[in-house]
Amino acid sequence: MLRHARERKTFGQALCEHQMIQQIIADSATAIEAARGLVYRSAALYDQGQRNTKLASMAKLFASDAAMKITTDAIQVFGGYGYMQDYPVERMFRDAKLTQIFEGANQIQRLVIAREILKETA
Repeated sequence: MLRHARERKTFGQALCEHQMIQQIIADSATAIEAARGLVYRSAALYDQGQRNTKLASMAKLFASDAAMKITTDAIQVFGGYGYMQDYPVERMFRDAKLTQIFEGANQIQRLVIAREILKETA
């Protein structure tokens, strides 16, 4: 998405110079870092032999939802090219949707998270 936004010109300037594209880039980068933080924190607990059910579910839920939003936004940045199989963003979009479904659908992850929170606060 970044490479395309730098290379693609509209209205005499690179896409990445438009404020709305910059907002998409900023939101995407923020979501990636937030997801990475949850994954790393969950992995650290696992490595220490501690229970990580809640954080692992949060990481899976957040990262897969972030992937779906980011790839949806990337399709917007690519415009019509985003639907073409010639560009990897089309495959990434389909893969992102799959991450919301496999290894425990996100609706199930929400139930797991809620149950863990209720256990902690009982």
